[in-house]
Amino acid sequence: MAMTTPGPTLFVLFGATGDLAKRMVLPAFYTLAIEGLLPADWLLIGNGRGDLPHESFRQHVHDVLTEFGPPPKAGPWREFADRLLFAGGGFNVDDPGSLLDVIGEARSRFGAGCQLVHYLAVPPVAFEPTTSALGKHGLAAGARVVYEKPFGTSPRGFRSLNRAVHAVLDEQQIYRIDHFLGKEATQELHMLRFANEIFAAMWDRRHIESVQIDVPETLDIADRAEFYDATGAVLDMLVTHLFQVAAEVAMEPPASLAAADLQSAREQVIRAFRPLDPAEVVLGQFEGYRQVPGVKPRSRTDTYVAAKLWIDNPRWRGVPFFLRTGKRLAESAQRVSVVLRTPQAPLRGLPTQANVLSFSLSGSGEIDLTLLAGKPGIELAVEPATIALPLAGLPDAEPLPPYVRLIHDVLVGDRSLFTRPDGLASAWRAIKPVLDAPPRPVRYAPGSWGPAKARKLIAPGRWLLGQ
Repeated sequence: MAMTTPGPTLFVLFGATGDLAKRMVLPAFYTLAIEGLLPADWLLIGNGRGDLPHESFRQHVHDVLTEFGPPPKAGPWREFADRLLFAGGGFNVDDPGSLLDVIGEARSRFGAGCQLVHYLAVPPVAFEPTTSALGKHGLAAGARVVYEKPFGTSPRGFRSLNRAVHAVLDEQQIYRIDHFLGKEATQELHMLRFANEIFAAMWDRRHIESVQIDVPETLDIADRAEFYDATGAVLDMLVTHLFQVAAEVAMEPPASLAAADLQSAREQVIRAFRPLDPAEVVLGQFEGYRQVPGVKPRSRTDTYVAAKLWIDNPRWRGVPFFLRTGKRLAESAQRVSVVLRTPQAPLRGLPTQANVLSFSLSGSGEIDLTLLAGKPGIELAVEPATIALPLAGLPDAEPLPPYVRLIHDVLVGDRSLFTRPDGLASAWRAIKPVLDAPPRPVRYAPGSWGPAKARKLIAPGRWLLGQ
């Protein structure tokens, strides 16, 4: 993590009382404060349609941290709370509410040259009007603006949003967040590969049979049914998180780990993604989904997707990337599994998918290496064995949640782990055939591993999680 100390900063959180702010952004910001990773001079200004007094907003944040953590402790909390303000009345092109007044008061404390950081924790439909309002009310110049995913909900919607945002902001001001890129184990994909020749040498089609990127979830969608029914698993997870993780696995070695080089390597490999064949995609919908309040009675929204992705470049040609995610599945996990080819000689009859390098992206992350070892004894036999390396167990490890890392990167101006429009355009191109002709979702039982049809997709191999 870059340790550059930013100057005075005003952090404006749009949608400050919404679900995303509660679960992710406010806990991350408090973690930054107690870890000493915020600038010496900062204020957080919440914005929303309501008209909350500053003290009421502070109590709201206290309640949020009590529920989602880190729990507020007396001393650190008092210092943190004193820097929380609220600007109500909404914010749009015609009416800025009280935001300009509150920012004016804050600037009187720090000076006009303080850094503005706007975080749009609002529904995607609000991205364009909020950005236009930033330009209209003089809050865009020199600011950094964070956009949550999805950045667009269709190829056409992406292009429209991209034009609208660039009409107000330069690309260097834009931080399109995908929190999977901020996970410790996602970064370990780079470190393990680029720092160890044993792995760098095998990272190609000659040695790797397939890659699985598997993100099953036990979660329901009841708390955000209306949003989810308009989105689904393909838009919510596949074209965002899973595609980005596939790019992290598959990228060519960048010239350096500087932001521009890392982003260029990531976007270059996404351009090589072959457009998905709908015949190699399985969509599912869990039984009872249509009875969830907020879901349309005849909804065909997918709550599950499994897909076979091909990357058309010399390193990966012919190597399938199997991507899977879904709601109400048997367990929750976030795992990348690099499956090595089975040696053909001199040992015969070795089990397939027995040599696997896997990365758990959950929590602080873990690396597992599964291999075949000679079984001690008279007979010549092999047994599978797994070596596990929890990243939090490394000496002096200081793992941080992904939102903490990414918000810190915004504060110091590091765009390495944020997406670029050329890569997003290529991702939308790759998913377009599925959006144009989506397979009919197959029903699956809650608590299962999804449609049985997904097992045929990966045959003759098998999903390493659950089946």
